[in-house]
Amino acid sequence: MKIAIVTCSDTRDITEDEAGQALAKCIQNRGWELAQHVMVKDDLQIIKAAFIQASDELRADVILSCGGTGLSARDVTPEATLAVADRIVPGISEAIRQFSLSITKRAMLSRALSAQRGTTLIINLPGSTKAALECFDSCADQLEHAVDMMAGKGH
Repeated sequence: MKIAIVTCSDTRDITEDEAGQALAKCIQNRGWELAQHVMVKDDLQIIKAAFIQASDELRADVILSCGGTGLSARDVTPEATLAVADRIVPGISEAIRQFSLSITKRAMLSRALSAQRGTTLIINLPGSTKAALECFDSCADQLEHAVDMMAGKGH
């Protein structure tokens, strides 16, 4: 499986992206290919372009976005996800939020989405390292099946 990480932040650069680096290690530990790990500004057009590039050019099976899912005016990752999506996949984000609520009530403030663009699954994760890893771990065991389904392999 080929995974791309797109970290969305105005306050960090790639060398300070602890959450993205931790996710990259998790991906590699599972034997999956890390196709790309990029850092982009919290800007709707820039995030959309990063998602399109990872999906359409790199042909990533899954894009994990990191950050930009809260209530700040600059948090536009969910809007960028919707703008490039063919359809939403609400169950993943609902399951992640439900899992996260068992850890912290602040999970209810997340606007994170999951969506499908062609045969690429986009999953919005929080920007905090701890939360990103918890959320990834809560859904990671379903990703291979999701990718198979998008590729037409069925159930």
